[in-house]
Amino acid sequence: MEYKIIGDSCCDFNREQLEDRLHFQSVPLQLEIGDYHIADDAQFHQKDFLGRMRTSSIGAKTACPSPEEFKLAMNCGAEMIFVVTLSEHLSGSYQSAVLGKRLYEEEYGVDHKKILIIPSNSAAAGQYRLVVALERMCKLNFSFEQIKEKIFYLRNQMKTYFVLESLETLRKNGRLSGLSAFFASALNIKPIMGASEGKIIKLDQARGMNRALAKMAEIATKEGENLPEKILCITHVNCPERAQFVADHFKAMGICKEIFITEAMGVSTIYAGDGGIVIGFV
Repeated sequence: MEYKIIGDSCCDFNREQLEDRLHFQSVPLQLEIGDYHIADDAQFHQKDFLGRMRTSSIGAKTACPSPEEFKLAMNCGAEMIFVVTLSEHLSGSYQSAVLGKRLYEEEYGVDHKKILIIPSNSAAAGQYRLVVALERMCKLNFSFEQIKEKIFYLRNQMKTYFVLESLETLRKNGRLSGLSAFFASALNIKPIMGASEGKIIKLDQARGMNRALAKMAEIATKEGENLPEKILCITHVNCPERAQFVADHFKAMGICKEIFITEAMGVSTIYAGDGGIVIGFV
């Protein structure tokens, strides 16, 4: 059966996927810094946006796609459609996708094609990890019901972690006091964050970025089973060398049979900030 994988723009599809409009489509969120607005699509220019984030006294914000945008993406020739969204605790993207499916089925009927909406309970690399799994199962001709069962199992097993270079974005968005951000910066403290049931939590911290990334890898592998068989996805914000450092660290531990590195689009850039690293691991 023909398939299509639709993701909101926090999926951070790679260039080849974005060019394959038959099987992939990114539905953009809207990005906002004060009076500046831009869609998180192919026109997004990361370095320009990071510069605007640095010089703005207020935090950058996002707005989820409309249900109509998801509905339009579903109107294609594919018989099976899978939609991967940001955690519903971080964005309204999931609810928009659900409403988009309802609008599509009201117009074309429920028997026209099979559509599955998947709230990732994650973001960035975590979403991309689900995309990798969906693509492989589709290419192996798994049935819709098989994919549905396996992708939700995978999502529930997946771990998402990230390390921030700076706490300025959290401070500007009111999620951290200015004093806490100042001391973290002065002491070169890097927080190690994770996702629990789709909500962001702090797990640990370390002084210096490389120590924090190594600690993140330690946390990620602490309770895992069958580690050599797992797949790691890494999203980086303007720091490919740092992403490679993480990949090499996992390889040195003899963990992961495959590693994928993707560049952050706009939403991930806002969440993780310049120099940020996000991993999805399962």
